[in-house]
Amino acid sequence: MPKTELAVREDESPWTAEETQAVQDELTEDLTRLREELDSTAKDLQDILAGGVDGAGQDQADVGSNSLERDAELSLAANQRELLLQTEKALERLEDGTYGVCEQCGQPIGKLRLMAFPRATLCMDCKRREERR
Repeated sequence: MPKTELAVREDESPWTAEETQAVQDELTEDLTRLREELDSTAKDLQDILAGGVDGAGQDQADVGSNSLERDAELSLAANQRELLLQTEKALERLEDGTYGVCEQCGQPIGKLRLMAFPRATLCMDCKRREERR
């Protein structure tokens, strides 16, 4: 549980212990699931790579299919790793009391945004500015 009261916008009520616990539980469950998925993806990728990547003696279509499958697994693993890092960071911020504070402007992110996307690190204004770049 956080050591200090979490940031909220002026038009929001403070985080309750139940709300904070719900977010922490969701993030912890996500962390477990993402680690399992990443392990599974790594095993799938090992299996694909064990089949060889040079294509010697294989039909060109098989080589192309294997390349596509390998690229898809690599992309999936990268996405899972990124989500895992975001989840770990959110749990750390929850623990140290900085959860809910925008990393760019230092203003509260907003409870509704965090309940919808608990890994959010930017308030809506800063997120919009980031997406316009």
